[in-house]
Amino acid sequence: MSENQWDEPQKEAQKMAENWEREAIEKLTFAAVTEQRRARRWGIFFKSLMSLYLAVILGIAMYPSMKQSLYEDEGEGHTAVVNIVGVIAEGSPANANSIIKALRNAVKNEETKGIILHLNSPGGSPVQSSYIYNEIRRIKQENPELPIHAVASDICASGCYFIAAAADKIFVNPASLVGSIGVIMNGFGFVDAMKMLGVERRLVTAGAHKALLDPFSPANPEEKKYMDKLLAQVHQQFISAVKTGRGERLKADKDTFSGLVWTGEESKRLGLVDDFGNDDSVATNVIGSKKRVNFTLQENLMDRIAGKMGASFAHTLGTVGQKLLLQ
Repeated sequence: MSENQWDEPQKEAQKMAENWEREAIEKLTFAAVTEQRRARRWGIFFKSLMSLYLAVILGIAMYPSMKQSLYEDEGEGHTAVVNIVGVIAEGSPANANSIIKALRNAVKNEETKGIILHLNSPGGSPVQSSYIYNEIRRIKQENPELPIHAVASDICASGCYFIAAAADKIFVNPASLVGSIGVIMNGFGFVDAMKMLGVERRLVTAGAHKALLDPFSPANPEEKKYMDKLLAQVHQQFISAVKTGRGERLKADKDTFSGLVWTGEESKRLGLVDDFGNDDSVATNVIGSKKRVNFTLQENLMDRIAGKMGASFAHTLGTVGQKLLLQ
């Protein structure tokens, strides 16, 4: 057999190998292109889904203000509603700055025929409550024709009642909890526990009372007496605000300012509230404008998320310290 005859099979085998490699490369290329197209489609799908989700969240966040604008454009009178819900404290949704801004916006609106303070709070900071109380009193002096009524749902206690006392009238449900006109400062003492654990307290201060009510030191009768005096002053401020706001309607007795709470039914008998009602009945029958527009300031989404994280961290730190609250 000639040399050329031996070369023919080798050339044929080489040609088949080259064809196989080409086909394999083509298949891999087509597979990669197909996979890229599939990934692109899924990417577009998830991006569209995320855009839709964000649009829904944005719409929900903007709805109250959009609704308010729509109502305002109608040119008809409305009852303005300002919510005071949750613990009254700086940094919480129920803080004096936000509530005062909402009240001022409601007053500035020419279509506002009256204001409802929608209340559902156990109380909170005496300072924040006092700010709101004083603002309501100021608005009433400057706008004597504008009714401002408080409407409590589940609970209106302590600092919440402090605020309600500034309103023209207070409306509740017969089962609402009302009152708690008192002041509390709470804390813990770990002195005996430290002794049992063999822990030595090493405290260095500059100032005789810098470690006032330190939970890891024995109770100091002199400091306790001082704090009793401080709480009594804040309590008296609370009492004066309630007496000023309620006037002759208040039927005070020995328990009125003791920190007790009463049902809405009993609080009406005691003159702490005026009547039974809710937002709808007060807007319709008392203010005379059934349509309600909520002027409560709305946090944007990022502020709300940041606030949740900050509040959680602050709460963790706050549990080991002392808190002065109207409760």
